[in-house]
Amino acid sequence: MNKLYVGNLSPSVTVEDLKQLFGERKLPVADQVLLKSGYAFVDFPDQNWAIKAIESLSGKVELHGKLIEVDYSVPKKLRSRKIQIRNIPPHLQWEVLDGLLAQCGTVENVEQVNTDTETAVVNVTYATKEEAKVAIEKLTGHQCEDYSFRVSYILDMDAAPPLQAPRMRRGGRGSRDQDASQPGPSGGLGGPRHKQHDFPLRMLVPTQFVGAIIGKEGLTIKNVTKQTQSKVDIHRKENAGASEKPITIHSTPEGCSSACRMIMDIMQKEANETKTTEDIPLKILAHNSLVGRLIGKEGRNLKKIEEETGTKITISSLQDLTIYNPERTITVKGSMEDCCKAEVEIMRKLREAYENDIAAINQQTNLIPGLNLNALGIFSSGLSVLPPAAGPRGGVPPVAPQQAPEQEVVYLFIPTQAVGALIGKKGQHIKQLARFAGASIKIAPAESPDVTERMVIITGPPEAQFKAQGRIFGKLKEENFFTAKEEVKLETHIKVPSTAAGRVIGKGGKTVNELQNLTSAEVIVPRDQTPDENDEVFVKISGHFFASQTAQRKIREIIQQVKQQEQKHQQGAPVPPHHSK
Repeated sequence: MNKLYVGNLSPSVTVEDLKQLFGERKLPVADQVLLKSGYAFVDFPDQNWAIKAIESLSGKVELHGKLIEVDYSVPKKLRSRKIQIRNIPPHLQWEVLDGLLAQCGTVENVEQVNTDTETAVVNVTYATKEEAKVAIEKLTGHQCEDYSFRVSYILDMDAAPPLQAPRMRRGGRGSRDQDASQPGPSGGLGGPRHKQHDFPLRMLVPTQFVGAIIGKEGLTIKNVTKQTQSKVDIHRKENAGASEKPITIHSTPEGCSSACRMIMDIMQKEANETKTTEDIPLKILAHNSLVGRLIGKEGRNLKKIEEETGTKITISSLQDLTIYNPERTITVKGSMEDCCKAEVEIMRKLREAYENDIAAINQQTNLIPGLNLNALGIFSSGLSVLPPAAGPRGGVPPVAPQQAPEQEVVYLFIPTQAVGALIGKKGQHIKQLARFAGASIKIAPAESPDVTERMVIITGPPEAQFKAQGRIFGKLKEENFFTAKEEVKLETHIKVPSTAAGRVIGKGGKTVNELQNLTSAEVIVPRDQTPDENDEVFVKISGHFFASQTAQRKIREIIQQVKQQEQKHQQGAPVPPHHSK
């Protein structure tokens, strides 16, 4: 995806002219430049350099009197569903971008590209090539605040004509399958099944100490990586001119902590030598989706860490989150020894929350075949710490064509004061959300003027439910209807056939207790309910997003089993004994 097309060239332009131009712009000079009559093809080492070349040259530089054009070189047969959007305002909220993308068609995936540019860049995959074409036409030049979107096709290898299947040994796999199972750049779920998920430690350090951390000819940082058996990335080019720079440490939990201690020690020594009197705080970056569980109910987890380590811990405001910054800054103040003790406990909590989310993602992917979690955008960013779930084109085998998924109805209760934020100006937000999720979303009238909660009725198939509910949970957090120290927990009602209610409860409450233990959600089947006209009763589910989703899916499974057994019974087939999962 790093081959670029350079067009509108004067016939007199030479390969040396192009190489000189790249050199002047501090772009890596390609070994091979393929020059044709009026255009050329140039390879760049990675996507970041390719984006820089496009942004700094296309329509901005004259060569032999002609303004050159630079874009990705994508053969027509590989121009399909994938596009790249550049020059996005860095502070643009994801829900606004999602709304724009959804106007052009069904979005399967959105991935933010980590670049050195001041503006944001995303790669977008649409469900069809027709929708991608509409997006190219509609979004090219789209004005967003003072920024004008720039849009290009990028290579879509899925659109390539199928290669002749390689010969395989009996029981073997083709080379494409083997490639598909390799872990992606984010340590995705396509890798070996037993590989431990990489959860890096992300630190923020004062820019003035970066040189000391790297050391002369990189010797200091090499010593850190060698002694701690870790991989340390210092992101010097990010946020040019910023007073702080991020560092990412990949290793075991112990390796991350050791590297953190060594880096803190280097900074403290440098501060002493430069007579900087203030203690240097430890700053840890954590994805917003994990921070609530670090804080704990009423701030208990954070208070406990502070008390046990003798530190003072603060967390940056939700207001600082943007499309370009999905992370919160956890600042730990205290002696270096105490800060390092706090790092161990903070990372343990974050890692635990992360692993729980990975387990929930795996479960959701299995319960909703083909569910593409990256497309949901509920984790703030394509750069989120959550790796991409294997969708239909990942490591999960394709699902056989099925009949249209059954429409489900969910009743979600939100604080009354949040209704305006959910609806948005002139109903724009709720319309965009419905389009994005592929669901019907309606807010039921208030039963009385002083109600504290309002009911949101969501109708759609399982994947649409996941998207819509996930975004509503996220919206309430973004709009501060829950404090920074609270995790968003909402009550959800689903209807079940009265004949299935007993199965949800289980003998002596066994099934409902298992459900609660498995999902961490509170599940209640109110007794003495009168079934409605459809012979259905309510089940109440309370919990955070993943807990609620897992409970909903498990209850739907039980309903399905009851229906299947009733059908078999009606057909005279023996009913197998039920084993609750």
